Amino acid sequence: MHHQWLLLAACFWVIFMFMVASKFITLTFKDPDAYSAKQEFLFLTAMPDSGKLQGEQQFPEELKPTGKMLSDGQLAQPLVYMERLELIRNVCRDAALKNLSHTAVSKFVLDRIFVCDKHKILFCQTPKVGNTQWKKVLIVLNGAFPSIEDIPENVVHDHEKNGLPRLSAFSDAEIQKRLKTYFKFFIVRDPFERLISAFKDKFVHNPRFEPWYRHEIAPGIIRKYRRNRTETRGIQFEDFVRYLGDPNHRWLDLQFGDHIIHWVTYVELCAPCEISYSVIGHHETLEDDAPYILKEAGIDHLVSYPTIPPGITVYNKTKVEHYFLGISKQDIRRLYARFEGDFKLFGYQKPDFLLN
Repeated sequence: MHHQWLLLAACFWVIFMFMVASKFITLTFKDPDAYSAKQEFLFLTAMPDSGKLQGEQQFPEELKPTGKMLSDGQLAQPLVYMERLELIRNVCRDAALKNLSHTAVSKFVLDRIFVCDKHKILFCQTPKVGNTQWKKVLIVLNGAFPSIEDIPENVVHDHEKNGLPRLSAFSDAEIQKRLKTYFKFFIVRDPFERLISAFKDKFVHNPRFEPWYRHEIAPGIIRKYRRNRTETRGIQFEDFVRYLGDPNHRWLDLQFGDHIIHWVTYVELCAPCEISYSVIGHHETLEDDAPYILKEAGIDHLVSYPTIPPGITVYNKTKVEHYFLGISKQDIRRLYARFEGDFKLFGYQKPDFLLN
């Protein structure tokens, strides 16, 4: 009788252990894809220093992924944003590119940075990269208007009415305090495609009716850079390229004043090697980057980025080829030499199809 009880107890123990093992297997492998994603994310955020793999890329503490959730409940994927910042740091350390990647944090740079003290945000303006929409976001956050839809178009760029202070308006101590503690970001796009957008907007369409571009700046460029003096047409993209690629362009820049913000380099505008930005967004991936920036800045529950028309942010190689058609390789190479820092800092592919 005693042996029968022992046998019965052993059977129950085996059945119990099988049930436990089955439950464990179910919990572990029920959703292999989800598990893999979570495991990879935890590997990036929580692995102790002693357990890092040999050759694994290291990130500073302030750049480790946060693990925050996007509004649809999906895990944010911050690795791409960390890689962008890591690329900037590497290029900034490249002595061969120092003249193309470094600039002083001058008043010109501080004038480009808009401040939202209420939510501790700094936004560096990079014209022709969808900046109007980001300015609308900040205008709402600063309380000047209740919603983006309520902002009149003529107010967005009127800095006496839009409620957007510039960083240059503060004392040196206040500037440094904000640069060290605020969330900082700006947006970039392919440098050559941005130049095409600037040329079209200021010299061809001119939708905001800014006559000085056609009647003051364009004639100055034509007088110095047009090779065919019998040509009577208005400014052509070829003239614009020669001006921008001229190593001695600065004397004209001084005459043009702050209007040059639409075509100078990102380096000259935002000083990415001198200012430690929190996030760099890319125009080409704005559908993903805009909500990520809002989330990281802690304002996604307060405001949304305006709807992005389908296809508007996609890089258009055909358009780039069309605009550069007929321009000499020498002029294009000079242009690239000036903007090489932007291409390398922000991971844009060298346009060999135009240069070779």
